[in-house]
Amino acid sequence: MTKKYFNLKSQAIAFAVLSVFAVSCGSDATENVVEDPIEKEVDPNATQLMEIDGKVFSIPSPIQTAILIQKAGTNYNKDILNAPSNVTDYSTSFKKAINLGIYGADLGYVTMYDQTQDAISYLTAVKKIGDDIGVSSAFDMELVERFEKNIGNKDSLLVLVSDAYKSSDKYLKNQKQNDIGAVILAGGWIESLYFAINAAEMTNNEDVIKRIAEQKTTLNNLIKLLVPYYSKPEFTSLVDKLMELNEIYDQVKITYTFVKPTTDAATKTTTINSTTEITMDDELLKTISAKVIEIRAEIIS
Repeated sequence: MTKKYFNLKSQAIAFAVLSVFAVSCGSDATENVVEDPIEKEVDPNATQLMEIDGKVFSIPSPIQTAILIQKAGTNYNKDILNAPSNVTDYSTSFKKAINLGIYGADLGYVTMYDQTQDAISYLTAVKKIGDDIGVSSAFDMELVERFEKNIGNKDSLLVLVSDAYKSSDKYLKNQKQNDIGAVILAGGWIESLYFAINAAEMTNNEDVIKRIAEQKTTLNNLIKLLVPYYSKPEFTSLVDKLMELNEIYDQVKITYTFVKPTTDAATKTTTINSTTEITMDDELLKTISAKVIEIRAEIIS
């Protein structure tokens, strides 16, 4: 079989800051009239910055991947999501937290595709786990009611999800539960990568494949976030599997070339000219995909 190589170049991008696991949307404004309009702008390029013990880690928001795979022409596929009914299967704090991340990514996904009835089911699942791990204030009935009032307004729904997760993150930090915050983040990242893998298989879209390859750096950051809790049994298994995935990602080649920025004095704008080249072949993509599917299956079981 002939190997296909993806040599993917991208301009360096300055990302906006979002709190941990906040989600955003950059779609066109809707014309729907709602009872509870929300006047906030959201940014599809937003990346989360998470600070633990004075160290800052950059993690892409799950909704960035949802936007990308939708643009790639991928149809809505409910079968790839973790069923809301599974919420009662998770008994430990770790399982609840990591699946809160999974369900949060699922909630962003169904909302992106305007699947409002499914979105309510996932919001209910998120609230159930939020109650169980002590972040119920972020997912109270007022939020559910606001969500229902804004059905049909995708932008507003995504802002509501974003607000809930920012509130949850703030609570966890105030309670010094950084371990729970980190594992929620891990769940969201794994689920969004799983979405991308499914989209790549269906469409062979190079932008989606590029997104998968770019996660090499993100995975390193995620492992650094989780390593401080490695002595906890459930964390040990997760970190071990992520390190196995990291060994596979080591074969992805990323080359950064610095080119001096150019500035237009008249318009007061600066253009970043540096480039990043990413190389990954078909076989490596298949190996990464298989490992992510394995990790995700264990998490939701």
